Amino acid sequence: MEYIYAFLIGGLLCLIGQVLIDFTKLTPARILVAYVVAGVALGALGLYEPLIDLAGAGATVPLTGFGYNLSEGVKKAVAEDGLLGVFTGGFTAAAAGMSAALLFGAMASVAHFLLKRSKQNS
Repeated sequence: MEYIYAFLIGGLLCLIGQVLIDFTKLTPARILVAYVVAGVALGALGLYEPLIDLAGAGATVPLTGFGYNLSEGVKKAVAEDGLLGVFTGGFTAAAAGMSAALLFGAMASVAHFLLKRSKQNS
């Protein structure tokens, strides 16, 4: 049943984004920022945790899940380090995801470069 909820919740989040792209003049960048801010806001209000419990990856993988992750990291760091946690908590919580994105992005760019180079030489 968790797979069905993950599909439905994740699909609903994607549907909302697609509707915003199709029927508003919002740019994709603004929609992405809105999703992250919505995740932070829902996390701060305690509304995102039940959604994660229900849908699992359907709620954590979209950008709203990234915003929620940032807010949880800041809450934890503020509890441990005080005001300094406001500045460090988000980075600590999202470090693994950001590192993976940078690593895979670099790998994809090297692969693209090598493919392009091999096509030029043939």
